[in-house]
Amino acid sequence: MTQKSPYDQAFALQNLSLGKATEYKSIYDASLLQGVPRSLNRKELALSADNLPFFGFDLWNIYELSWLNSKGKPVVATGVVKVPFDSDNLIESKSFKLYLNSFNQTKFSSLDDVQKTLTADLSKCANKAVSVELNGNLDKFADKLGTFDGTCLDELDIEIDNYQLTANYLQGICSAVTVTETLYSHLLKSNCLITSQPDWGTVEISYTGKKLDREKLLRYLISFRQHNEFHEQCVERIYCDIMKFAQIDSLSVYARYTRRGGLDINPLRTTENSGVINNLRLLRQ
Repeated sequence: MTQKSPYDQAFALQNLSLGKATEYKSIYDASLLQGVPRSLNRKELALSADNLPFFGFDLWNIYELSWLNSKGKPVVATGVVKVPFDSDNLIESKSFKLYLNSFNQTKFSSLDDVQKTLTADLSKCANKAVSVELNGNLDKFADKLGTFDGTCLDELDIEIDNYQLTANYLQGICSAVTVTETLYSHLLKSNCLITSQPDWGTVEISYTGKKLDREKLLRYLISFRQHNEFHEQCVERIYCDIMKFAQIDSLSVYARYTRRGGLDINPLRTTENSGVINNLRLLRQ
């Protein structure tokens, strides 16, 4: 059953291109980009823009980007985009795809010109400086294929009979022992807030604090299975719920979602203000 959006009164999500039949433009058009205010989700989580409990960013990998050089010859590239956690808006994914498609039949003088254009447009949409790094040499393979370090929770032999999101699974999650460890699961699945189409991901939880009960944590992560929310918002919810129920000194929640429309989204929320993350491509990406 599709869940009713809790944001209907605050923001006209129905005006987004997501979930609608859309013309694919092939001439550059920055107006195709659409932002979603981060405040909508954060109000529900009782988060204030002036006192956010985390740092981080939304890391996007671009795999389908092409334009024409000054002679009309096609050029292709990949790219990495970082949208800061404290931008006013997140970048709506379908609008990002449509925007990138609009480069296809547009002439640019150089890769640097395209990179500057992307940086300016995405920063305007997010209302915060966004970093963009393009790679025009596709024979120089920079991607690292692998998996997360740490302990995978997915082999735990647990019985599940409820797939509705609840943070109650995290009650009493802490033991008396203090540890530093990394846990991860490939079983994260949620649904798009607007279309209810499935979003598949792997989530890594690294922390120092009272040891977490792994079965309770896995049940909680699986409870997202029928939940409707954007990728970035799911990660913030996981971070905030763990912080609420656990005794944590430091925490990082990092999710890598499978590619859709030539883009993958990988949000990070963390207590550490380092700005560094391993852009490791997982098998499903």
